Amino acid sequence: MAAPPKKQGTGSAKRSAWIYRAPPAPPIGDLFKDADRRRAAFRYHVTDNIKNLLDLAVHFGLKAVPTGICSAAGARLGTFVIPRWHSSSVKKAQKNLKRLLPDATDEERGRVLRRSWQNQGRIMTEFSIVGRLARRAVWHDLHHFTEAYSKGPVIVVCMHLGNWEIFAPKLVELGLAPSANYTPPAGRARAWIARRVRLKLGYGLLPPGKDGIRPALNILKEGGAISIFCDEGFAGKIRGPFFDRPPHLDGNLAVAVRLARLTGATICPCYVLRRDGTSFDGFALEPIVLPPENQPGESLTEDVVLLNSVIEPVVRAHLDQWYFLDNAL
Repeated sequence: MAAPPKKQGTGSAKRSAWIYRAPPAPPIGDLFKDADRRRAAFRYHVTDNIKNLLDLAVHFGLKAVPTGICSAAGARLGTFVIPRWHSSSVKKAQKNLKRLLPDATDEERGRVLRRSWQNQGRIMTEFSIVGRLARRAVWHDLHHFTEAYSKGPVIVVCMHLGNWEIFAPKLVELGLAPSANYTPPAGRARAWIARRVRLKLGYGLLPPGKDGIRPALNILKEGGAISIFCDEGFAGKIRGPFFDRPPHLDGNLAVAVRLARLTGATICPCYVLRRDGTSFDGFALEPIVLPPENQPGESLTEDVVLLNSVIEPVVRAHLDQWYFLDNAL
């Protein structure tokens, strides 16, 4: 659930709502039209479909591969592909590490960056085996979820660390089965795979962007649970955590606290860390109940700063496993 930044600041600036629209499909008849329309139609109906078939073949093929080999193949792929074909992302990550780890040596930051490449590669191949990985994880303090949910609606605030996808089956097992807002990845096959995997895990899926706000509000008002990621990169830029920048009201940090204020929901932060290879630890942190306010919205900035104060130290401590390390600050 997100909106693009309109204005930086600490006030209650209004946001322009982001509305997701899937790319339109060119009519197949455009293959016989002018050059521009012909190229677009050929790309969509021919070139992209070849890529779609490859994506589907890889996804289902990896399901037959042993867990350790599947994950290790992703690690090798990440360290091979990212430094060779994503030089812009590498430069952004290096710049971020200099800023966020000022006391580290170049060699130490280089090791963090390499582990980041490995983790990103593993996440890609592990999407085929999320259920298996979840069964291997060691879980900590999950009573925070169940106790909060027994009292009313819950907003599960996850972080893009380790392999965050493995939290879904555990939340479903605990009885929360939260609905999650997500933006489909580029590529029709990848979008179909992402939707299929998450639905099979038991997650509800909310429409991306502005269209997901009202359904989320209704779920919480009925005492249900939703999931929001408040550490986020949007259009290649990091919107959360703040990392010593001025707090702002653009993005999911503000969305989460607004929804919590409107519904009385408890915010339950959580994250997953990769211990080694395919071994994980999942952590549920102390729930956040927002303090009372005299006028609606008067504490919005303070609420956002409070939630950021919980998320940011965790991300800073595990930059090598943070998905958005290569976005711009």
